[in-house]
Amino acid sequence: MSTTSTTQMASEIAEQPDAARRTLDHLLPERDRLRDLFADRRRVLLVARGSSDNAAIYGRYLLEVTSGIPAGLAAPSVATHYRARLDLTDTLVVSVSQSGSTAEIVETQEWARSCGAATVSVSNVAGSPLAAAADLALTTQAGPEVAVPATKTYLAQMLALAVVADALGPSSSLADDLARVPAAVEGLLGQDVDAAATALSEVDRVVVSGRGFLLGTALETALKMEETCLRPVRGYSYADLRHGPISVVGEGVLAVLVAAAHGPLAEPMVELADDLHRRGARVLGLGGTPEFADRCDVHLAGPDLPETVEPVASIVPAQMMIERLALRLGLDPDNPRGLNKVTQTDITH
Repeated sequence: MSTTSTTQMASEIAEQPDAARRTLDHLLPERDRLRDLFADRRRVLLVARGSSDNAAIYGRYLLEVTSGIPAGLAAPSVATHYRARLDLTDTLVVSVSQSGSTAEIVETQEWARSCGAATVSVSNVAGSPLAAAADLALTTQAGPEVAVPATKTYLAQMLALAVVADALGPSSSLADDLARVPAAVEGLLGQDVDAAATALSEVDRVVVSGRGFLLGTALETALKMEETCLRPVRGYSYADLRHGPISVVGEGVLAVLVAAAHGPLAEPMVELADDLHRRGARVLGLGGTPEFADRCDVHLAGPDLPETVEPVASIVPAQMMIERLALRLGLDPDNPRGLNKVTQTDITH
């Protein structure tokens, strides 16, 4: 049986259904303002670091696949260190920061505006420096997050980026699916993650892989495992793993595969699980099809949602697993060693 966790991280994971409902109620009415801001522009540039960068990867897929809008991830150093001047007059820049106070992201947003971009901020703090300087501030409603690892703020960021994609697409095709997310998250919270945490605690070598819409979820899972459990973990896209690193996967490796239950990339993850088994690795699966679950040594169920919004809820069992792993290793998941809630990469002046 799963034991009950009393950490702040566990409490904030459990708050996510309500955080999701509040965020959607608050942000969906902003779609008209987003459309107006994007008028006469043709592309989106996403600015983020850390967990926010993983949320931005999801946003990029949504914008390109569902909205038909070219999107990319900015390199903040282009602005803050190289001071390059780009023509961004055809660009909407979306800056993502949980605190809205990371100096590098604030400075990059200011740089983007000086280059002609329209700017949107996504943060969890009303009146933050990032929000105050944006043309339109999207403030998520996750509530104060005390634990250092981002859980409910990360999920809320993905919802905000989905609202942006829904607003800028040819039709509001995501709203109905987004409305199903809070209940889907709630349905995942009672899952027993002890077997997954045990499997992770028994190995020193872990790789994490996902593909398509779920790439960001895979990278976030790897990042959270490193931050919270102090284990070196490599996160790869399916394609990057296939292009070489898979050669070092073998006995003693646990592969965490984050899979979709629907869509064109569901079957390739089944094939990847089979390949990794042939190489001697064990497989811990998150989500995916029933066939994928059968191929896994340990499996955690994902949400029953369309592929486009599945990643918002898919991170939840990973968060639960990682919190439990930290406790099993004798670590404090609320205050990982060497981390702070607001991360400053370096001094730019």
